[in-house]
Amino acid sequence: MSEPFSVPVTVRGYETDVQGHLNQSVYLNYAEHARWSLLRAAGISQSALIGSGVGPVSLETTIRYKRELLAGDEVEVTCAFAWGEGKTFRIEQTVRKTDGTVAAEITAVGGLMDLKARKLVPSPQEYFRKLASDPGLFGL
Repeated sequence: MSEPFSVPVTVRGYETDVQGHLNQSVYLNYAEHARWSLLRAAGISQSALIGSGVGPVSLETTIRYKRELLAGDEVEVTCAFAWGEGKTFRIEQTVRKTDGTVAAEITAVGGLMDLKARKLVPSPQEYFRKLASDPGLFGL
């Protein structure tokens, strides 16, 4: 697994629910933001992916909520890729408050879909390696 990449996020008031804590669906937005930030940091744009004929797909996501987040909380959202031998890969993410408290753990299974064939490509890490200016951010 690669070393975790991270991005800072501040919980905004409009992202909270009636109890005053971060709405459950927003955790997915934070995770997605961290993933796309990692791709950009590695030198891969959305247009480069599409131009190469592939697009990322989410196949499964699990969120383990550990502690509530409130408006104004500062967090770090990490992102680390874990590669296997097949068509899919895992992404391990943590949402952590600045005091070190883990608010959530997110595990996703993803793949790269061939946009013409509408099927997963056999070796997604090869696409990331080829497109990235810094494949080390993916642990490649």
